[in-house]
Amino acid sequence: MELVSLNSEPIFGEGDEYEDGDCSMVENCGEALEMQFKRQFLLPTVGLEFESFDEAYDFYNVYAKGQGFGIRVSNSWFRSKQRERYRAKLSCSNAGFKKKSEANNPRPETRTGCPAMVIIKLVDAHRWRIVEIELEHNHPVSPEIKRFYKSHKKMFLAAKKAQQSEPVKEIHTIKLYRTPVVDAMCNRHSKTNESDDRNTVDHSKHLILKEGDAHAVYNYFCRMKLTNPNFFYLMDLDDEGHLNNVFWADARSRVAYNYFSDTITIDTMSLTNKFEIPLISFVGINHHGQSVLLGCGILGHESVECFVWMFRAWLTCMLGQHPQVIVTDQSKSLHIAVSEVFPLARHCYCLSYIMHRVPEKLGGLNGFEAIKRQLNKTVFDSLKILEFETFWGEMINEHNLRDNKWLQLLYQDRQRWAPVYLKDTSFVGIFRINESEGSSAFFDGYVHKHTSFKEFLDKYDLALQRKHLKEATEDFESRSSCFELKTKSNFELQLSKVYTKEMFKRCQTEVEGMHSCFNIKQVAVNGPIVTFVVKERKEIEGNHEKEVRHYEVLYETTQIDVRCICSLFNFKGYLCRHALSVLNYNGVEEIPAQYVLPRWNKDYKRNFPLDVAFSEGDGDSPLQWYNHLSRRALQVLEGAQSQEHYEVVMQELDSLLTKVSLVDKSFM
Repeated sequence: MELVSLNSEPIFGEGDEYEDGDCSMVENCGEALEMQFKRQFLLPTVGLEFESFDEAYDFYNVYAKGQGFGIRVSNSWFRSKQRERYRAKLSCSNAGFKKKSEANNPRPETRTGCPAMVIIKLVDAHRWRIVEIELEHNHPVSPEIKRFYKSHKKMFLAAKKAQQSEPVKEIHTIKLYRTPVVDAMCNRHSKTNESDDRNTVDHSKHLILKEGDAHAVYNYFCRMKLTNPNFFYLMDLDDEGHLNNVFWADARSRVAYNYFSDTITIDTMSLTNKFEIPLISFVGINHHGQSVLLGCGILGHESVECFVWMFRAWLTCMLGQHPQVIVTDQSKSLHIAVSEVFPLARHCYCLSYIMHRVPEKLGGLNGFEAIKRQLNKTVFDSLKILEFETFWGEMINEHNLRDNKWLQLLYQDRQRWAPVYLKDTSFVGIFRINESEGSSAFFDGYVHKHTSFKEFLDKYDLALQRKHLKEATEDFESRSSCFELKTKSNFELQLSKVYTKEMFKRCQTEVEGMHSCFNIKQVAVNGPIVTFVVKERKEIEGNHEKEVRHYEVLYETTQIDVRCICSLFNFKGYLCRHALSVLNYNGVEEIPAQYVLPRWNKDYKRNFPLDVAFSEGDGDSPLQWYNHLSRRALQVLEGAQSQEHYEVVMQELDSLLTKVSLVDKSFM
């Protein structure tokens, strides 16, 4: 347990910063803490964030103690009306110079005008971030110097106070296991030194659980293994048995991945937003276009090593089946880990995450609203790379943003997040391409900033039950309902017969949108490939006015292939109104089979072929037996769409249970 409170108010101001003389009493008081400070201090880094001003102050104070200098608050900036501090400069105690004294015997000057400092800034209502650093001093510093600074006295007063009170948090040791497979894979990465530039952390740090969390984890996993034989979990323990990372996936998630393994997103918003529970979620898209959970984890800290462990644990759970496309937050640690564990996957950065940060990163700039409009235009309206580059350059030049570090980093990574660069990647709806599109995490409404591990486990089952009920309802409605047709197009009728309700509605919008397309013109011919230009009247975002946009559509006459410059098919998994208009213009009455994706079919799960991995070893592994039986049973369950079907299935299940019971008795 850490004895130094990081929530105490700064005790000393800007007076004398140190005391000479005998410090043995204080040092003996803190002797047990000295090695802990040296072991746990972090190097101040631009981008490092804290939950409060006091926490930032204490962080720099601990660092200063380890280096051998004191600190003080040399400058503070306040908002005039509320007197709320929003910026501060923490300096070495030797910064600046003292005012000249009129006394007869003035004290000698001890300051040296030292430049060492950190500047911290309030980035939202609660979080403070280091925005500027100078680590070099103009005077000798050493932890061996027996000089005691007043700023350090705070540590020991806080430690004494902490010893007299009941600790708020405690570290629990969970004596469970890690499988040899994952241990072998992760041991290779135990000395990884890479880290995210905004997540400089101590790699010896492990999960901090509140009282009751450890028992909740243990009880939950034991209960799930008893009631759900295909429940999978791994725990990453250090040499002393402390818990570092946790991963788990229930049977439904494992089965779902067999159906929907093409494109996944790795959701780390709980880490980015500094939630109490460092949750990481693996999420896919099902045949209704809904998010489906493919596994969960709790991360000890944001480092390449921990991400690699988590990704390998998930891959082991899914029997080594790699996804084709992975979408994550923009993070150096994530990028390195994904490249290492999923080298063949197309790794992209989530555009929703990036655009969500725009107010935080650019909100303080002059002309922010104009910058935001131009950025949205650049990102969402660019149909060609040249347009993106032109719009971006105009935005940078007009608002003098050449030195903005965040925009520089975005531009360097543009091929991983800008839609215009990702048109050849199949996202099946997991990637945002319109300004009006929203996005939400899988556990939105169930996890907030202060949700504990124990509370999350209580809500986990409820969240999954509601998601599964929603999917089951959509399955039933898709197979039992007749969809309303809004046009006389054969395309609409064709899709109404095969697609799920939700996916049909999305495609129906594009079929209806053909009415806004006009003046289809052939502009070039290159062998069997014909280029058309389709005009469309589109409403301007936030405005009732309409503008006419031009879309190039390539049409291959022999294979009936069609491709629009908007690339909606790759982004969302169904053809756009521009491509449909060209097909209709050329007399094609049905959408070609290659553009009617089986993954949107209402019978997709029922008709899904068994993997070779599951069919080749059915007699060798309980896991494979479970998956095989789950799939076969699912075909029966999804076929029970009437009272008669239900009664037949129940009768047969009773008979099967009786036979299984007899087999069990024969082995007793």
